[in-house]
Amino acid sequence: MTTIPGRFSDAERAAVYRAIVERRDVRRNFLPDPIPEEVFIRLLTAAHHAGSVGFMQPWDFIVIRDPATKGAVKRLFLEANADAARRYKGKKGHLYRQLKLEGIEEAPVNLCVTCSRRRGGPHVLGRSTVWATDLYSTCCAVQNLWLAARAEGIGVGWVSIVDHDKLKALLGVPKTVTVVAYLCLGYVSVFEERPDLETVGWRRRIPLERLIHSEVWGNRTYKQKGDIDADHQSLHKDGRCGKNEARRWPGGVEG
Repeated sequence: MTTIPGRFSDAERAAVYRAIVERRDVRRNFLPDPIPEEVFIRLLTAAHHAGSVGFMQPWDFIVIRDPATKGAVKRLFLEANADAARRYKGKKGHLYRQLKLEGIEEAPVNLCVTCSRRRGGPHVLGRSTVWATDLYSTCCAVQNLWLAARAEGIGVGWVSIVDHDKLKALLGVPKTVTVVAYLCLGYVSVFEERPDLETVGWRRRIPLERLIHSEVWGNRTYKQKGDIDADHQSLHKDGRCGKNEARRWPGGVEG
């Protein structure tokens, strides 16, 4: 096989794909063990190395460990969640009320990731036609952190059910800065094999071939050949999906 410049070794590539496939939105099973400072800085460094439009690096990170602050954020969640629950009726409403949707107080560390939309000045290279690319860049930073955390055995949960204006007021975030993500981080007793919402039947994964269009929208030419979704097949020499090193059956990438 021709050598491909810059290509990782088989083991290194397997580790990257494993982190992607086994990443989970963690809301339970947090352990009280603190995250060592050197490990936490590694996670923030991974986030800070995300690509960003015009190299503007619009992100900032508010680290929250104080139980009082966590409690205040939890109250914001409960308020927003009660409002959200009213939107679902019948069986869906009953299921929604059973879901565990945050780990604010259980997780040792909370992290608020923001986007400073004025960073880089009024003319940021590459942002003239798509203004929201700074927000997209910040999401890339979140994903970098999430994958690095999974590699470290640290769970991450995104708390999206919270009023960002009230959260900004609580955390002292300037009006010109946008809150992108409120995350809960900590070591966990177990990483679930499948996404929680898939497990409880809230949503099923969409087959990948339904989402691939060739040249123009709607021209779907990819046919199902086994499972073309990202999974652990590339991690096993025999090409079959099997148990990983932790002796658990692999799950899929969350949507």
